[in-house]
Amino acid sequence: MKRNILPFGIIAIVGIFAAIIVFYIGVGQREDIQLAEENGGVVEETDGETATDPEAIYANSCAGCHAADLSGAVGPDLTAVGGSLSVEEIEEIIVNGQGSMPPVELSDEETTTIAEWLSEKQ
Repeated sequence: MKRNILPFGIIAIVGIFAAIIVFYIGVGQREDIQLAEENGGVVEETDGETATDPEAIYANSCAGCHAADLSGAVGPDLTAVGGSLSVEEIEEIIVNGQGSMPPVELSDEETTTIAEWLSEKQ
């Protein structure tokens, strides 16, 4: 009895391509999943629009290094940052970075919103 292995080969090749496609889709979503896990499952996407909620901006842009509760992780503790820095100083750090912190890409409105919010933390 002779068996034709061509259908099995085609199925194997299609399966390999499907696995590769699923892998690349997963890699693209890895950062979003990680942010969601770090922020208690909440990730607000703005789709290019300016966010006006400082907590949402913080969760999307800062919490990865400064922790969701501002207590510091890789970055320093921000729970009392307003007691030592003004709004303008905080904006400058956000825009230009400081030490090992890179500049954060936010709109001017988002930068001002989060700087004002952080300056209230004393």
